[in-house]
Amino acid sequence: MFRLEKRPMPSRVWILATPVIAVILTMIAGGIMFAILGQDPVEAIRIIFLDPLFDERFASFSRPQLLVKAGPLILIAIGLALGFRAGIWNIGAEGQYIIGAICGAAFGLAFYPSENPLIFPGMVLAGLFGGWAWAMIPAVLRTRFRTNEILVSLLLVYVAEAILASAATGFLRNPDGRGFPGSRNLSQHPGTDNLELIAGTGMHWGVVAAFIAVIFSYVLLNRHLMGYQIKLAGQAPRAAKFAGVNPTRLIVLCLGVSGALAGMAGLFEVAGPAGQISIDFNVGYGFTAIIVAFLGRLHPVGILLAGLLMALTYIGGELAQLMLGIPASAIQAFQGMLLFFLLALDVLSNYRVRIGREVAA
Repeated sequence: MFRLEKRPMPSRVWILATPVIAVILTMIAGGIMFAILGQDPVEAIRIIFLDPLFDERFASFSRPQLLVKAGPLILIAIGLALGFRAGIWNIGAEGQYIIGAICGAAFGLAFYPSENPLIFPGMVLAGLFGGWAWAMIPAVLRTRFRTNEILVSLLLVYVAEAILASAATGFLRNPDGRGFPGSRNLSQHPGTDNLELIAGTGMHWGVVAAFIAVIFSYVLLNRHLMGYQIKLAGQAPRAAKFAGVNPTRLIVLCLGVSGALAGMAGLFEVAGPAGQISIDFNVGYGFTAIIVAFLGRLHPVGILLAGLLMALTYIGGELAQLMLGIPASAIQAFQGMLLFFLLALDVLSNYRVRIGREVAA
């Protein structure tokens, strides 16, 4: 008979090993799923994880895309991780990402066709403010009315998607677009474009911001009093109160930072790779960033590596759809398996598996 016995302290070995084991189990389970779909599982896994980097037929395009895809995932996940460490659960980063993109795009389009170099920095600030303001809704409701930030932030995603559809077909629609939904192309207009900083690398300002966020969050968590308060609030809430941690300020700070980073990610995406506000602008980065945050163990460096890995599954998944005809839903299920195995194995960090009945005291 198997039973779980709580460990006196979480196992550091399992904490470090869990992401690696989760990736291996995801490959095995994903391979079984691809075999059921009638595909060669080894070929499918190879195409997803190896071909984008090492197959010369695709590498010239796929390698730069690695940073393009990883940038928003890392930026959003860093903000989410700060809240998760403090026990503050922002599940609505997708909505903050959308609103940030809309606000930033609206700022840039308001000055069209000006090519003033100050427009793009203004767009960044507008995107940051939009994401922050959207995150303040669950923050205020949590601190003033004790609502659940998980439900509020998640439901606000659907409101943001409705606003996105309205923007694409209404107040931000391209007047020269012959009635088709979508805004002007920001990436093709000097002054609002977020182009590559180094040709052929995929490096744009959003990627730079993601790297800065990794460094900033590492310093905050390890060298600043606020980082100590964040970790204390998540690990021992009662002790945090005795230590003088202000829970209201912590909630507002963590939700505000995560919303601001998600909003910036939306702006960098709409001014660069996506190019315009469209009905299908949101591609799930806000939700995938949750997987990235946990796969990276809520640690800035881990999130950086996890973001690159998840970006690889995006690129490899698109390649597998093209070459093998694997449905997009199967690729999404494959990515979801990663979070499933990660959370399942996390149990072993806090519990031991014992065989036999518990001996009565």
